[in-house]
Amino acid sequence: MNEINIHAAKTHLSRLVEDALNGKPFVIAKAGKPLVKVVPLDSPAPAQQRRLGFMAGEIKVPRDFDRMGSVEIEKLFGGGE
Repeated sequence: MNEINIHAAKTHLSRLVEDALNGKPFVIAKAGKPLVKVVPLDSPAPAQQRRLGFMAGEIKVPRDFDRMGSVEIEKLFGGGE
């Protein structure tokens, strides 16, 4: 990974950000000590993020949901013999 002095990063920030967006992340260093890594953000736009309750009212959960398949599960684990 490319390490850039903080002064050079200030001078060439636009080009460096463009490089990072094109898959060339870099590290900004001060006096040879790495400070930060610059990488592109890969997060989706806010309209594309998943949200809780987005299917409210579209799915029905049966009343016996917590007991569904209990007989078959009991048989699998050797119960009820």
